[in-house]
Formats: sequence, C-alpha cells, structure tokens
Amino acid sequence: MANPRITFIGAGSTVFMKNIVGDILQRPALSGATIALMDINPQRLEESAIVVNKLISTLGVKAKAETYSDQRKALSGADFVVVAFQIGGYEPCTVTDFEVPKKYGLRQTIADTLGVGGIMRGLRTVPHLWKICEDMRAVCPNAIMLQYVNPMAINTWAISEKYPDIKQVGLCHSVQGTAMELAHDLDIPYDEIRYRSAGINHMAFYLKFEHRQPDGSYKNLYPDLVRAYREGRVPKPGWNPRCPNKVRYEMLTRLGYFVTESSEHFAEYTPYFIKEGREDLIEKFGIPLDEYPKRCIEQIARWKGQAEAYRSADKIEVNESKEYASSIINSVWTGEPSVIYGNVRNNGCITSLPANCAAEVPCLVDASGIQPTYIGDLPPQLTALIRTNINVQELTVQALMTENREHIYHAAMMDPHTAAELDLDQIWSLVDELLAAHGDWLPEWARPSKMRAA
Repeated sequence: MANPRITFIGAGSTVFMKNIVGDILQRPALSGATIALMDINPQRLEESAIVVNKLISTLGVKAKAETYSDQRKALSGADFVVVAFQIGGYEPCTVTDFEVPKKYGLRQTIADTLGVGGIMRGLRTVPHLWKICEDMRAVCPNAIMLQYVNPMAINTWAISEKYPDIKQVGLCHSVQGTAMELAHDLDIPYDEIRYRSAGINHMAFYLKFEHRQPDGSYKNLYPDLVRAYREGRVPKPGWNPRCPNKVRYEMLTRLGYFVTESSEHFAEYTPYFIKEGREDLIEKFGIPLDEYPKRCIEQIARWKGQAEAYRSADKIEVNESKEYASSIINSVWTGEPSVIYGNVRNNGCITSLPANCAAEVPCLVDASGIQPTYIGDLPPQLTALIRTNINVQELTVQALMTENREHIYHAAMMDPHTAAELDLDQIWSLVDELLAAHGDWLPEWARPSKMRAA
C-alpha cells in the first residue's frame, strides 16, 4: 500500500506536533508516511525535526521527515495538511488582546475564540489560512486540511466561504476531553459512557450523556451530575487548580445540558459571570481572569527544558493522545470507518442554526472523506445561547470577506460579554485602540492608516 504524505504547517508547535505524529506512526497503515514539517522559525523547525526523527527511531518505523521554510513546497503532493499556528504569538499579540481591553475594565480569561480577543485573533489568522488554501489549490487540491487553529469557528466559516472547494475540518479535543472529565467526576469508566454532542466549537452541548448498564440498557447521567453538583461532590479538582470548572455545572442547572468547553472559556462567552464590581461572582465560580497569558508564560518556560531534553534523549516516549487527526487520516487512507467530532459548514446538519455557520457535529470518516451527520433542531434555549456567539463569528467573517472594517465594530458590539460591560462609545474606542496596537499583524484593509471616520 502507498504511504501518505502528511504536511504540518506550523510544525514549530513541537509538543502538539509530537503528539499527532506519535499517534500517526503507531498506526500500521501510516507508519511509512512522509512527514513534511514547515515553520517560519528555523530553530523551532529544527527542534521539531529532531523530535520526529527520534519518534521514528523509537518506534522502529519506515517513516521519513522533511523540513521546509517554503509553505508551497511543503504542501506539494500532500494528502493531508495539519495546521497549528498562532499568528502574533504570546508577544506581542496575546498581550495586546488582554492589556488593551483591561484599560476599559473589560476582563477576559482566554480571549482566543470570542470577545474582542477572539475577533482580533480571527482578523490576524484567517488571511494566513486563506493563503494555505490558495497553495493547496495549486499543489495538492485533493488534500484534506485538518485545522487546529483558534478561533476555530471563525476560521472554519471563513475558509468555507472563500474556498468552498477545499476539503477541511476544524478539530478540537473539547468534546472527548470533557466527556472524560465528567466520567471521572462520577467515578465511571470512560469506555462505559455514551454521548451525542452538537452545537458550535466551544459551545456544543451533550444532547445525551449516558452510562451503559450491565443489562445493555443506558442510564441518563444528567440527574446524577446535577445532584452531585448540588451536594458539592463535583466538580472534582482537575489538572489546573486555577480553573475549578464551576461555571459549566451552574449552567447545567439552568439549561439542562452540559457544555463541551471549559468553564474558563464559557465564562467569557456569556454575560453572566465576569462583571465589573461583582467580585463575589469571580470568587463564587472561581473565574480565572488572565488565564491564557499565565498558561503562555508557563508553557514558554516549560518548553526550554523540554527542548533540551528532546535534543539529548536517545528515545522519546510515545503515548496515545486524545486528538482526532490520526483517526481521520487512517480512516480516509484505509477505509476503516471511525466517528469524530468535527467543525464543518453546517449545511442543515443542525436545522435551528444558520446553514452557512461552522457547526460542530459527529462525523463519519471513511474512504469517502469526512461526512457530517444530521442532528435536527437543538433545544431552543441552546439555540438561543449559541446564536449570540454565531452573531460575533458571522460579522467577523463578513468583515474579512468584504474588507468592511465597520463590521469589526459590529462584531464587538454583538459580543455578549463586551456588550454587558461597555457602552457603545467605549466599544468603538476599544476597537480603535486594538486595531492601532496590532498594526501590521492585521490585514492591510483593517489597519488604522486605512480607516475612515465612522
């Protein structure tokens, strides 16, 4: 059987790339793959190449690694394209996305998906994803893009609008990751859990969350989760003591369904939890303000030690990750079916959401590619809450598609958290300041020098 060519754009995200490549090379049908690594940072690219070659050696497989600084050359002949990068990095762009809003009293937790931080990140990121699509059209038009970049929903939507012929799926580990957390909270083995989730990235909900019984029947676990929360038995401590996960449990008691992305994210997707002068809410629900910058600083510090350890190690330990990439590649390459949760153009899968939005739904994957499944209408309270986030995504995509900067302001104006904290003059002034601060990181049409008076 032929071996696939798998290209990584943003291969300098070494730890993430290591996890995906480790998963891929442990699958027999993929163990002879060519792994093409591309990054604009020569040092990170070299470090990633060292890691991949040591993975190949550790596993004793026939795969080979290639490195590129030229994106189109790296993409040439690819069967699969894995994308993972952060335009503007922690410094200067993430710092800007937090510090400028803070001057207006607008506090954030993660700021990579929605809110003014998510809008700015989308404006910085989408043009680079579009350039990958352009190159794919030229040198690997049949490849599938596996896109791991935030803001996931904005990115997926923008790609499907401008490059509808590019096969793509946005991937996140929140669905399976949260299911594992909930199983742990209830002391139930994860492999005994059955669930069905749908919505948008970071705001999908488990429509069913069930436990297989000894007689083969399934028990609805929602009453158990609500009872455990009200009795103070959950949430149990997780990997990050700064993020106690109370927000999602509280929303479960109000909506009747559990959301798939973390409490620290969800707190800034809604207007209920982060409020000026309401430190009682921050305390009660354990809202980790400025969480993402803290993680970035910790990750940067940790990477220095990891890079040296990888460089000096003879072998690299390979553990299976919970990412979907290798499963997708294996299913498409071999025809062996699998089911994943992917972000795709809705196209009527969720009938209560717009057809052109980016929906996160169960997808069948086999030799025919990624095939989203039909969900129908979501419960009305879930549709209503999700729509508040879609409004921001839609206006950001419209700004990018039409190069109409007024829609940037409209997007910020519609953001639930921003609108709950700031008046219209403050929102306009904040967006002005963010656009000025980001400058050349933004597409030319969005830069302050191009702006006209409102």
